[in-house]
Amino acid sequence: MSIKSDIQQIAQSARQASLKLANLSAPVKNNALLKMADELLKNADTIKAANKKDLKTAEGKGLSKPIIDRLAISDKVLKTMADGIREVAALPDPVGEITKMWKRPNGLLVGKMRIPLGVIGIIYEARPNVTADAAALCLKSGNAVILRGGSEAINSNLAIAKVLQGACKKEGIPDSAIQVVPTTERDAVLEMLKLEEYIDLIIPRGGEGLIRFVVDNSKIPVIKHYKGVCHIYVDEFADLDMAEKICFNAKVQRPGVCNAMETLLVHKKIAKEFLPKMGKKYQDAKVELRGSEETRKILPFAKPATEEDWSAEYLDLILAVKIVKDMDEAINHIAKYGSLHTESIITKDYSNSQRFLREVNSSTVLVNASTRFSDGFQLGLGAEIGISTTKIHAFGPMGLEELTTQKFIIYGDGQVRE
Repeated sequence: MSIKSDIQQIAQSARQASLKLANLSAPVKNNALLKMADELLKNADTIKAANKKDLKTAEGKGLSKPIIDRLAISDKVLKTMADGIREVAALPDPVGEITKMWKRPNGLLVGKMRIPLGVIGIIYEARPNVTADAAALCLKSGNAVILRGGSEAINSNLAIAKVLQGACKKEGIPDSAIQVVPTTERDAVLEMLKLEEYIDLIIPRGGEGLIRFVVDNSKIPVIKHYKGVCHIYVDEFADLDMAEKICFNAKVQRPGVCNAMETLLVHKKIAKEFLPKMGKKYQDAKVELRGSEETRKILPFAKPATEEDWSAEYLDLILAVKIVKDMDEAINHIAKYGSLHTESIITKDYSNSQRFLREVNSSTVLVNASTRFSDGFQLGLGAEIGISTTKIHAFGPMGLEELTTQKFIIYGDGQVRE
């Protein structure tokens, strides 16, 4: 069979599975999810063996350290996957929820009910944990899912999916509810993006190049974020010990992810007190600093920042640092160079914190916390299907509710329209 016919068959079977999934009870879905979590841990050796093949290939190709970091599956990563699935199982089932109900003058009772989207296609790079997260969220929200991972993770993704499919089958859920595209050919993605009659939504997860490729070629609606240029603004009224701890975590704890801080903005009134100690801590952690002219007067070891640095997503131990004269300049800088992903303010001033929350137009805005919390699991969503920086149909980390839409339901008592 050709790639075109293979992908069409996958999509058709996913559509059929979605019809059954939409009507499954919460207990059935939850039992399947718990079984999936258990089976992941029981099959840890098989999954890690498949992952070793991918890691060996990735290292042979000279892929970057951040990519290999995302690709690696350890016992800790598997436990996190399983915990995420169990947390999804524990969440309320959104399907069938009545979100509104009102009565019209003619007696009609009008409401809105949550329903699944149908079939969701996920296209992603070097993140085998996405296979488990996406499968769990889609199953709980009543959606079938087609997963197309990158070539660098093909063995890991197929091994994880096989375990999840087996768990579902034991609970009477069709295998086609969770499918991984078994080929790494790019033509498979192009064919997938044409199948608007079978697939309801595409969610790409990966680098900006992948996401733009998907957007440019898809006939299906796409939820996306191109990159994560995340900022922390250290206000003049910040607790500097707190700021130091948060700013270090946001950059260093895991620099190769989209919610890591890429630009640090510091109010001029506290820069001379804050930056020397902060800069030393970054130096010790081998973070390369790129600073504005004012910044380099305090941190002379920082490299001069270029215009491109302010909009850069480094995904590495590199940080742009700018001293700003006031909060207006900080907010304007974020508006000009940000990517609508995640921003944080460190301040003890309530008015400033509330103004930052109101005026910064990103999908996640924090007060006195690390940007690394912009994550579905961390925010209590169980896991996330992705992060959207477009406002239709979701904004920010996407969990169960964001994988549903709403239909109108109407109760009448013989009414006819005059």
